[in-house]
Amino acid sequence: MSALAQCRALLAAFLASVAAFVSTSAPAQDRAAERAAMIETIKGHARSAAYRIDPAVLKTMGTVPRDRFVPEAQRGAAYHDRPLPIGHGQTISQPFIVALMTDLINVRPGDTVLEIGTGSGYQAAVLSPLAAKVYSIEIIPELGKRAAARLAVPRFDNVQVKLDDGYYGWPEHAPFDGIVVTAAASHIPPPLVEQLAEGGRMVIPVGGPFATQFLMLVEKRLGGGITTRQLLPVSFVPLRGGPSR
Repeated sequence: MSALAQCRALLAAFLASVAAFVSTSAPAQDRAAERAAMIETIKGHARSAAYRIDPAVLKTMGTVPRDRFVPEAQRGAAYHDRPLPIGHGQTISQPFIVALMTDLINVRPGDTVLEIGTGSGYQAAVLSPLAAKVYSIEIIPELGKRAAARLAVPRFDNVQVKLDDGYYGWPEHAPFDGIVVTAAASHIPPPLVEQLAEGGRMVIPVGGPFATQFLMLVEKRLGGGITTRQLLPVSFVPLRGGPSR
Protein backbone atom coordinates (compact mmCIF):
# COMPACT_ATOMS: atom_id res chain seq x y z
CA MET A 1 0.00 0.00 0.00
CA SER A 2 1.37 3.43 -0.94
CA ALA A 3 1.99 6.14 1.65
CA LEU A 4 -0.96 8.11 0.23
CA ALA A 5 -3.27 5.11 0.49
CA GLN A 6 -2.14 4.51 4.08
CA CYS A 7 -2.90 8.14 4.97
CA ARG A 8 -6.33 7.85 3.40
CA ALA A 9 -7.02 4.63 5.30
CA LEU A 10 -5.95 6.22 8.59
CA LEU A 11 -8.09 9.30 7.89
CA ALA A 12 -11.10 7.13 7.10
CA ALA A 13 -10.62 5.18 10.32
CA PHE A 14 -10.29 8.40 12.30
CA LEU A 15 -13.46 9.88 10.78
CA ALA A 16 -15.33 6.65 11.47
CA SER A 17 -14.26 6.72 15.11
CA VAL A 18 -15.35 10.37 15.41
CA ALA A 19 -18.72 9.54 13.88
CA ALA A 20 -19.17 6.64 16.29
CA PHE A 21 -18.28 8.87 19.25
CA VAL A 22 -20.74 11.57 18.18
CA SER A 23 -23.52 9.06 17.57
CA THR A 24 -23.14 7.56 21.05
CA SER A 25 -22.43 10.69 23.07
CA ALA A 26 -24.87 13.16 21.47
CA PRO A 27 -28.02 11.44 22.78
CA ALA A 28 -26.63 11.48 26.32
CA GLN A 29 -25.88 15.19 25.99
CA ASP A 30 -29.37 15.82 24.63
CA ARG A 31 -30.90 13.91 27.51
CA ALA A 32 -28.89 15.94 30.05
CA ALA A 33 -30.22 19.13 28.47
CA GLU A 34 -33.75 17.74 28.65
CA ARG A 35 -33.31 16.88 32.32
CA ALA A 36 -32.11 20.41 32.99
CA ALA A 37 -35.17 21.81 31.19
CA MET A 38 -37.39 19.47 33.20
CA ILE A 39 -35.91 20.82 36.45
CA GLU A 40 -36.61 24.40 35.35
CA THR A 41 -40.23 23.44 34.64
CA ILE A 42 -40.52 21.88 38.09
CA LYS A 43 -39.11 25.04 39.67
CA GLY A 44 -41.64 27.10 37.71
CA HIS A 45 -44.56 25.02 38.99
CA ALA A 46 -43.25 25.30 42.54
CA ARG A 47 -42.92 29.09 42.28
CA SER A 48 -46.49 29.33 40.98
CA ALA A 49 -47.65 27.41 44.04
CA ALA A 50 -45.46 29.51 46.38
CA TYR A 51 -43.63 26.32 47.32
CA ARG A 52 -39.91 25.65 47.56
CA ILE A 53 -38.61 22.19 46.68
CA ASP A 54 -35.42 21.11 48.46
CA PRO A 55 -32.39 21.57 46.17
CA ALA A 56 -31.27 18.03 47.06
CA VAL A 57 -34.48 16.66 45.51
CA LEU A 58 -33.99 18.74 42.38
CA LYS A 59 -30.35 17.67 42.12
CA THR A 60 -31.35 14.02 42.31
CA MET A 61 -34.06 14.41 39.69
CA GLY A 62 -31.56 16.18 37.48
CA THR A 63 -29.33 13.10 37.47
CA VAL A 64 -31.76 10.16 37.39
CA PRO A 65 -32.35 9.18 33.74
CA ARG A 66 -36.17 9.15 33.48
CA ASP A 67 -35.93 7.88 29.90
CA ARG A 68 -34.66 4.53 31.23
CA PHE A 69 -37.83 4.08 33.26
CA VAL A 70 -40.38 4.44 30.47
CA PRO A 71 -41.26 2.09 27.58
CA GLU A 72 -39.17 2.56 24.46
CA ALA A 73 -42.12 4.08 22.57
CA GLN A 74 -42.38 6.83 25.23
CA ARG A 75 -38.70 7.73 25.53
CA GLY A 76 -38.96 10.75 23.26
CA ALA A 77 -41.41 12.28 25.77
CA ALA A 78 -39.58 11.07 28.89
CA TYR A 79 -38.74 14.59 30.13
CA HIS A 80 -42.05 16.22 29.28
CA ASP A 81 -43.88 17.41 32.37
CA ARG A 82 -46.73 14.93 32.17
CA PRO A 83 -47.51 11.35 33.17
CA LEU A 84 -46.76 8.61 30.64
CA PRO A 85 -48.28 5.14 30.19
CA ILE A 86 -46.07 2.23 31.25
CA GLY A 87 -48.46 -0.62 30.49
CA HIS A 88 -51.05 -2.60 32.48
CA GLY A 89 -53.16 0.54 32.89
CA GLN A 90 -50.46 2.25 34.96
CA THR A 91 -48.47 5.45 34.50
CA ILE A 92 -45.21 7.07 35.50
CA SER A 93 -46.13 10.27 37.35
CA GLN A 94 -45.59 13.80 36.12
CA PRO A 95 -42.07 14.96 37.12
CA PHE A 96 -43.40 17.85 39.19
CA ILE A 97 -45.57 15.47 41.21
CA VAL A 98 -42.61 13.12 41.75
CA ALA A 99 -40.53 16.05 43.00
CA LEU A 100 -43.32 17.34 45.22
CA MET A 101 -44.11 13.97 46.82
CA THR A 102 -40.41 13.29 47.40
CA ASP A 103 -39.97 16.70 49.00
CA LEU A 104 -43.05 16.40 51.20
CA ILE A 105 -41.79 13.35 53.08
CA ASN A 106 -38.64 15.29 53.98
CA VAL A 107 -36.14 12.45 53.40
CA ARG A 108 -32.89 12.73 55.34
CA PRO A 109 -29.69 10.65 55.19
CA GLY A 110 -30.17 7.57 57.32
CA ASP A 111 -33.94 7.41 56.70
CA THR A 112 -35.81 4.27 55.73
CA VAL A 113 -38.54 4.90 53.16
CA LEU A 114 -41.42 2.77 51.91
CA GLU A 115 -42.95 3.23 48.46
CA ILE A 116 -46.32 1.70 47.58
CA GLY A 117 -46.63 1.17 43.83
CA THR A 118 -43.19 0.64 42.29
CA GLY A 119 -44.55 1.07 38.77
CA SER A 120 -41.66 1.84 36.46
CA GLY A 121 -39.18 2.17 39.35
CA TYR A 122 -38.58 5.89 38.74
CA GLN A 123 -39.86 7.16 42.10
CA ALA A 124 -37.73 4.59 43.92
CA ALA A 125 -34.72 5.67 41.86
CA VAL A 126 -35.29 9.30 42.89
CA LEU A 127 -35.60 8.31 46.55
CA SER A 128 -32.50 6.09 46.44
CA PRO A 129 -29.71 8.70 46.82
CA LEU A 130 -31.68 10.61 49.45
CA ALA A 131 -32.38 7.74 51.87
CA ALA A 132 -30.40 4.97 53.53
CA LYS A 133 -32.87 2.29 52.41
CA VAL A 134 -35.87 2.23 50.08
CA TYR A 135 -38.42 -0.58 50.17
CA SER A 136 -40.88 -0.63 47.27
CA ILE A 137 -43.94 -2.83 46.74
CA GLU A 138 -45.64 -3.54 43.40
CA ILE A 139 -48.80 -5.59 43.03
CA ILE A 140 -48.50 -6.19 39.25
CA PRO A 141 -45.85 -8.89 38.74
CA GLU A 142 -44.78 -7.80 35.24
CA LEU A 143 -44.16 -4.21 36.35
CA GLY A 144 -42.45 -5.24 39.57
CA LYS A 145 -40.03 -7.59 37.83
CA ARG A 146 -39.22 -5.01 35.17
CA ALA A 147 -38.64 -2.27 37.74
CA ALA A 148 -36.47 -4.54 39.88
CA ALA A 149 -34.30 -5.26 36.84
CA ARG A 150 -33.90 -1.53 36.11
CA LEU A 151 -32.94 -0.86 39.71
CA ALA A 152 -30.49 -3.77 39.93
CA VAL A 153 -27.43 -1.60 39.39
CA PRO A 154 -24.86 -0.35 41.94
CA ARG A 155 -26.29 3.16 41.79
CA PHE A 156 -29.59 1.96 43.27
CA ASP A 157 -28.31 -0.88 45.45
CA ASN A 158 -30.21 0.41 48.51
CA VAL A 159 -33.58 -0.24 46.83
CA GLN A 160 -35.44 -3.50 47.44
CA VAL A 161 -38.56 -4.38 45.44
CA LYS A 162 -41.23 -6.87 46.53
CA LEU A 163 -44.25 -8.24 44.63
CA ASP A 164 -47.16 -7.97 47.05
CA ASP A 165 -50.25 -6.01 48.08
CA GLY A 166 -48.94 -2.62 49.18
CA TYR A 167 -52.06 -1.75 51.18
CA TYR A 168 -50.61 -3.80 54.04
CA GLY A 169 -47.14 -2.26 53.83
CA TRP A 170 -43.96 -4.12 54.73
CA PRO A 171 -44.09 -4.67 58.51
CA GLU A 172 -40.79 -6.58 58.62
CA HIS A 173 -38.92 -3.35 57.87
CA ALA A 174 -41.13 -0.89 59.75
CA PRO A 175 -41.14 1.70 61.15
CA PHE A 176 -40.60 3.93 58.11
CA ASP A 177 -39.45 7.54 58.30
CA GLY A 178 -41.33 8.28 55.09
CA ILE A 179 -43.98 6.57 52.99
CA VAL A 180 -44.89 7.48 49.41
CA VAL A 181 -48.05 6.02 47.90
CA THR A 182 -48.18 6.41 44.12
CA ALA A 183 -51.79 5.34 43.53
CA ALA A 184 -55.07 6.80 44.79
CA ALA A 185 -56.72 5.07 47.74
CA SER A 186 -60.33 5.51 48.82
CA HIS A 187 -59.00 6.07 52.35
CA ILE A 188 -55.67 6.20 54.16
CA PRO A 189 -54.69 2.56 54.81
CA PRO A 190 -54.44 1.92 58.59
CA PRO A 191 -51.51 -0.54 58.19
CA LEU A 192 -49.43 2.21 56.58
CA VAL A 193 -50.28 4.65 59.37
CA GLU A 194 -49.26 2.01 61.89
CA GLN A 195 -45.93 1.43 60.12
CA LEU A 196 -45.08 5.14 59.97
CA ALA A 197 -42.40 6.11 62.50
CA GLU A 198 -43.04 8.78 65.10
CA GLY A 199 -42.01 12.03 63.46
CA GLY A 200 -42.48 10.41 60.05
CA ARG A 201 -44.48 11.57 57.05
CA MET A 202 -46.63 9.85 54.47
CA VAL A 203 -47.88 11.39 51.22
CA ILE A 204 -50.81 9.70 49.52
CA PRO A 205 -53.47 10.61 46.94
CA VAL A 206 -56.96 9.95 48.31
CA GLY A 207 -60.16 9.72 46.30
CA GLY A 208 -62.04 7.54 43.84
CA PRO A 209 -61.05 7.03 40.18
CA PHE A 210 -64.06 9.04 38.96
CA ALA A 211 -64.09 11.57 41.78
CA THR A 212 -61.80 14.41 42.81
CA GLN A 213 -58.59 13.13 44.35
CA PHE A 214 -56.44 15.13 46.73
CA LEU A 215 -52.83 14.70 47.68
CA MET A 216 -52.75 14.25 51.45
CA LEU A 217 -49.88 14.68 53.87
CA VAL A 218 -50.05 12.43 56.93
CA GLU A 219 -47.74 13.13 59.87
CA LYS A 220 -47.23 11.00 62.97
CA ARG A 221 -46.23 13.13 65.90
CA LEU A 222 -44.03 12.06 68.77
CA GLY A 223 -46.31 10.07 71.00
CA GLY A 224 -48.24 8.65 68.05
CA GLY A 225 -50.78 11.39 67.32
CA ILE A 226 -51.78 11.70 63.65
CA THR A 227 -52.41 14.86 61.63
CA THR A 228 -53.58 15.01 58.02
CA ARG A 229 -53.49 17.89 55.59
CA GLN A 230 -55.15 18.19 52.18
CA LEU A 231 -52.73 19.74 49.70
CA LEU A 232 -53.87 19.87 46.07
CA PRO A 233 -56.11 18.08 43.56
CA VAL A 234 -54.37 15.30 41.63
CA SER A 235 -55.17 12.44 39.27
CA PHE A 236 -53.71 8.98 39.95
CA VAL A 237 -54.55 5.45 38.94
CA PRO A 238 -56.42 3.59 41.71
CA LEU A 239 -54.61 1.68 44.41
CA ARG A 240 -55.10 -2.05 43.89
CA GLY A 241 -55.52 -4.58 46.66
CA GLY A 242 -56.81 -3.86 50.11
CA PRO A 243 -59.08 -5.39 52.74
CA SER A 244 -59.40 -8.97 51.55
CA ARG A 245 -57.25 -10.73 54.14
